[in-house]
Amino acid sequence: MTSFATAALPARPDRFWSDAPAYAALTLFVALTALPVLAAMGLDARLFQAESVWLKPLKFHIALAIYLATLAFYARWMPAGSRETRFWRWHVRAVVFAVLAELVWIGAAAAVGTASHFNKDGLWAAVYPVMGVLAITLTSASLVMGLAMRRADLPAGFRLSLVLGMVSTFALTLVTAGTMAQFPGHFVGMPVTGATLPVLGWSREVGDLRVAHFFATHALHGLPLVGWLVPQRTGPVWVAAGVYAALVIGLFVQALMGVPVI
Repeated sequence: MTSFATAALPARPDRFWSDAPAYAALTLFVALTALPVLAAMGLDARLFQAESVWLKPLKFHIALAIYLATLAFYARWMPAGSRETRFWRWHVRAVVFAVLAELVWIGAAAAVGTASHFNKDGLWAAVYPVMGVLAITLTSASLVMGLAMRRADLPAGFRLSLVLGMVSTFALTLVTAGTMAQFPGHFVGMPVTGATLPVLGWSREVGDLRVAHFFATHALHGLPLVGWLVPQRTGPVWVAAGVYAALVIGLFVQALMGVPVI
């Protein structure tokens, strides 16, 4: 396992930039543009729903930077030739556009002090479904890469963990985010005191649909770790994938019942 770990996780920063340059460049852009958002958060005292109007844009910058960095890193394991196809090039362009559009939309809502999500007012209500399509587009990057990795020349367990991690991220996010979009908000129930978990902001009083959504989006981090630990064995990877899916579904059902995660 030691030799595989050394080969699978090379300390070569150039690979990050050469294997998926568009995703790598976008990672840097999203991370750097988080800085003015952070500055705005410190200078602008306006609140929306008891939080800084700039908190949501900041969270999205951080989350998207992590997601894009993961895609750029994982690109080294895609099979030869898969990143040279016309489909890959156009799909990457669509994902880049979707990410930028999402950040502009969320940032614009913060600038005018309104909600980007669950906003049923005028133009924002009309844009909301379009942003939903773009959110599916940017999440589909994990699906496309995951399916391509079925042909990767890797140990069976590690290859399966990459495929299941990437595909599960898309599938579980589609279910959790798609369902959440049909609600008037991410809370199921009416908070009384507004008590939340530190940093994450999840409600400690009512069901919070963001919990399951969070774990859904991180399947591409958790499952490949299992495959890296047992690269030649597929059984543990299948078990881990089943447990992870059950965790996400359980957290989602719990939130739908109005029960807080803690």
